[in-house]
Amino acid sequence: MAAAEGVGRRQRRRQETIDEVLAVAAEVMAEAGAGGLALGEIARRMGIQPPSLYVYFDSKNAIYDAVFARGWQTLLDSMAPLGRRLDDTDDARALMLLISQHFVKWAVENQAYAQLMFWRPVPGFEPSEAAFAPAVEMSRRTTQLFAELQRRGVLRADADIAEATTAWTALISGVISQHLANEPTETFDDGRFTRLLPVLSSMFLTHYGPEREIR
Repeated sequence: MAAAEGVGRRQRRRQETIDEVLAVAAEVMAEAGAGGLALGEIARRMGIQPPSLYVYFDSKNAIYDAVFARGWQTLLDSMAPLGRRLDDTDDARALMLLISQHFVKWAVENQAYAQLMFWRPVPGFEPSEAAFAPAVEMSRRTTQLFAELQRRGVLRADADIAEATTAWTALISGVISQHLANEPTETFDDGRFTRLLPVLSSMFLTHYGPEREIR
């Protein structure tokens, strides 16, 4: 029993250190950009020697991989309650806009993660299959959402769901990219591009919504 407890404590301490490394890495990336991550700076802020980081990660790209995975998983978890509200709402159109605004606001407020998730700022870094899994799940849930919107008549019955999902993704990622590139210090509420989300949502539904809405 004592041996098992000792192993458990060591595992907890290890995970706590890993979590600290990733939190500090995100801090550094927030200040220096995703491409500016330096192992020496992570170690300095943690009060350890740089070689100590290799006990937990075998390379800087491994840290990027873990940060990438953490970003997508955190976003996925934060979106889940909104997705569940679809079963209880009579205004699916408003909920679609709310979900989109939540997604973009998270990216604006977590720019260190968003740069890595939505751009490719680090030469040579490609996320592993495991790290990319939450992003794949987000795509699956988005497709599921649009299929339900079609079932409810928010989208035309003949609308191509795969195309609609891709188009919406392009709109949302475009807003994020424009904000991060041009107004990184502005809040979600004050950004020129983020304020366009209701307009873009309306434009989207003009094209993919019921035929009576096409002008």
